[in-house]
Amino acid sequence: MTVQDIAGWDADLQALTEGLGWMFNRPEPKVTFGLMVRALLADVPKKNSWGLAEHAGLATPRPFEHLLDGAVWDADTLRDQVRDYVVAGLGSADAAVIADDTQAIKKGDRSVGVAPQHCGLTGQTENCQVMPMLTYATGAGHAFIDRELYLPASWTSDPDRCRTAGVPADREFATKPQLVQQMLARVLAANVVFGWFAADAGYGRDPGLRAFCHDHAITYVMAVPVDLPLVDARGQALCCKDILRDRVHRWERRSAGAGSKGHRLYDWAMHAVTVKEQPPAVGYGHTLLIRRSKDMRKHKGRPASYDIEYFLVHAPVATTLAAMVRAAGLRWKIEEDNKTGKDQLGMDAYQVRKWVPWHRHVTMCMLAQAFLAVTRAGRGKEAACGESETAC
Repeated sequence: MTVQDIAGWDADLQALTEGLGWMFNRPEPKVTFGLMVRALLADVPKKNSWGLAEHAGLATPRPFEHLLDGAVWDADTLRDQVRDYVVAGLGSADAAVIADDTQAIKKGDRSVGVAPQHCGLTGQTENCQVMPMLTYATGAGHAFIDRELYLPASWTSDPDRCRTAGVPADREFATKPQLVQQMLARVLAANVVFGWFAADAGYGRDPGLRAFCHDHAITYVMAVPVDLPLVDARGQALCCKDILRDRVHRWERRSAGAGSKGHRLYDWAMHAVTVKEQPPAVGYGHTLLIRRSKDMRKHKGRPASYDIEYFLVHAPVATTLAAMVRAAGLRWKIEEDNKTGKDQLGMDAYQVRKWVPWHRHVTMCMLAQAFLAVTRAGRGKEAACGESETAC
């Protein structure tokens, strides 16, 4: 890394934020927007309005607060620009679009969408906001391309509370899988190039989301619960556990991708299955992908056993096990994005309570993360070109 590299990235960031200036009808928020994105990328201990303003050299956080809550601009327009920027910088036909939700723990009951809910960070019920997210992942990198805020029924059934928090009047209750379905619909409408959709069992268990993928011929790999309703050749009901117990398996040891300690190696097996009342798209088939830990683990008071996870794959007939395993391994990329978004970019550090400011803050964090991912991918291409002119 050289001084010239850093100067080039700084110029790229300025060009990116200034190139989005058309979203604002006044020059002041346009300038403040650039300052805030730059501050989100900086090493600022507390990325609330005060901390960001101090880094930017502002006397008070008022310009940032006005940008989030008072200025005239559309966070959904920025969301679409972020998506297009990521796809332009990282796009690949074998990319994966990945869904997961993350949480922001908050105090009180006035922050939009906050309620006692399961928090993946702590593994227990917390007073938090839940944010379903979409990541776009390729071999070159990965970054968020969409976001939603989940509103529990305790919110959508209380019009006065929603009105106070600035929730649009037409916003109705939607489950987290339904919100992901809405985000996938936007991806399809934008003609985003991708090969796979991936998600954990919280989404794989939802028949509505699976049906949406079947209707639109989306190739997916989603973790599923052990009781996923399946049927055998005679139309008899069975589930994932029955297949694991009753069938002969040909296990193959394969990597699900590189982790912090090297390749994540597991044993994998695949079986063609029929999902109850959910036929696949034309030319597609369903496969149950079974992942088994390499070694048996001992449990207190119980016999040693393997850790098992099940994935339902909806893919063109003759898709290989290697392709399925690769796609299943990409699911972890969104967890890396959740961690980066919170730890480095302040995605959950906001002090806003209303609908519009929340969407603006989170989407600006997405832009900051997208810049990092695309810049890193570009640096990788430059390195490859330096090693071999033919690679360019």
